[in-house]
Amino acid sequence: MSIYQFAKSIVLLAGQRIREELSQELIIETKSNPNDLVTNMDKETEAFLVSQINEHYPEHRIIGEEGHGQDVTDTEGYLWVIDPIDGTLNFVHQQQNFAISIGIFHDGKKYAGVIYDVMNDKLYHAEAGHGAYLNDQPLPVLKDTELVTSIISMNPNWLTKERTRDMYAPIVQAARSARSYGSAALDFAYVATGIIDSYITLRLHPWDFSGGMIIAEEVGAVVSNQLGEKLDPLHSSSILVANPALHQELLNDYLSPYRARLNEIHQGQFSRR
Repeated sequence: MSIYQFAKSIVLLAGQRIREELSQELIIETKSNPNDLVTNMDKETEAFLVSQINEHYPEHRIIGEEGHGQDVTDTEGYLWVIDPIDGTLNFVHQQQNFAISIGIFHDGKKYAGVIYDVMNDKLYHAEAGHGAYLNDQPLPVLKDTELVTSIISMNPNWLTKERTRDMYAPIVQAARSARSYGSAALDFAYVATGIIDSYITLRLHPWDFSGGMIIAEEVGAVVSNQLGEKLDPLHSSSILVANPALHQELLNDYLSPYRARLNEIHQGQFSRR
């Protein structure tokens, strides 16, 4: 079994474990703020995935949202970047619209991405250079769109903050429509499948975007930060993902005028990991 096939198998097993435990009472804690939640299921799912990887590939290294890999400072060898439940607020309040996300890198290069929409049993996956899939169906290459005919996804909180609303409000106003799904992994998957045309957010951690980045790029999406720079699996960043034409339009026509402010935000906000 290849590492890629192994990754898919353990994600499916982890999803099955989550579904089987949904009726159990959750232990909910807060992290950086009252809306930044973590549950016992997040921790147990990460522990399961890490134990499986360590058992089969003990030489591989792991970065996990819930604490694994704090000492990882380079991308040599195989590196797994894991979010055991992306969309924890949705998980707690809705018991849907959340996903398990894994990105795998080899010597700093993309190897594979896996996103599992647990409650809908939809597995988005890609091995770099070999296309992307939804379950067993290959995903077509994305078609170019213009903002005026596009649906975008953006957290509405960015439209209420004084520092960012003038940057993002014109994008929402010009788009055909806007959505907010509450799971970065699913946002990437929805761009990859054409459900939405772009996902824009100011702050994601590597575990939020690594799996989705690999999948989206396999169908031709352009993934960068909002300065147009490539993402790094060791660094948090802003995000702009879209089909090529829309990515260029958003970057050139809407974000470039705020480059100085975005530079300031990046320098002040995003440290290693």
